Amino acid sequence: MSRIVVALGGNALGNSPYEQMELVKATAKSIVDLISQGNEVIVTHGNGPQVGMINLVFNDEMPFPECGAMSQGYIGYHLQNAIYHELKKHKLTKSVATVITQVIVDKNDQAFNNPTKPIGAFYSKEEADKISLEKGYLFKEDAGRGYRRVVPSPLPVDVVEKDIIKSLIDASHIVITVGGGGIPVIKEKDKLEGVAAVIDKDFASSKIAEIIDADFLFILTAVDQVAINFNQPNQKTLDVLTVSDAKKYIAEGQFAKGSMLPKIEAAISFAASKSGRTAIIASLEKANLALEGKSGTKIIL
Repeated sequence: MSRIVVALGGNALGNSPYEQMELVKATAKSIVDLISQGNEVIVTHGNGPQVGMINLVFNDEMPFPECGAMSQGYIGYHLQNAIYHELKKHKLTKSVATVITQVIVDKNDQAFNNPTKPIGAFYSKEEADKISLEKGYLFKEDAGRGYRRVVPSPLPVDVVEKDIIKSLIDASHIVITVGGGGIPVIKEKDKLEGVAAVIDKDFASSKIAEIIDADFLFILTAVDQVAINFNQPNQKTLDVLTVSDAKKYIAEGQFAKGSMLPKIEAAISFAASKSGRTAIIASLEKANLALEGKSGTKIIL
């Protein structure tokens, strides 16, 4: 039996509540397949489109940390529901729960001076300029697909609810946690204060995987394997990637900043945190095969 943190990519959730309700059915099947093999599974997920949508609906009347908490709640609800039904199909009697999770960040993190994390919908240049003028948002072009609002993306330092999460896992429950990277909070004397930012869900997933002493960190995305020289005639997919080689490829600029780079960096962080830990970057549909070494890219020390 292995303890596995499964970090779901955006392709597992869609862009609207209705699309999400359908997509999580397939997501739940992949998760429960891992559980039915005797593994302990902890689920994490992103929330970029969802938290941007919530913030826009409330027209800035709702503070950004509260928007993140709302996204954790409704995404967690959809995942809980779908996993519950899939567990019933497998005649498994496990329970599943979402923990609304706060993640501590450093108030002096340089990310607060350079917002880079895209959230919400894609807009044309004209639409983005109009919203920016009306609301003061910062927009950046995102991989040729349009313009998206960007917010700071500080690194996770610790997870406030880690003891609760550990207790639930030790009691054999399935936990959904650090949704959207967690609600970012800073320590101010004896208080925790939410901040307007989004923690990258892959870094948060790596942090919680380290804290709960997971054996595997699965970072699930839209591609089956990591590749170097991506979209070039000499493209090469990788079955195994050592931490040292991964750092070398990062220095060469092999991985796109807005997509694969944070996944590789999060995988490095987990694999390097303790001997024997393995990060796997793979597609959701082939998660089982990836665990068997038949798909995906393993990142090892």
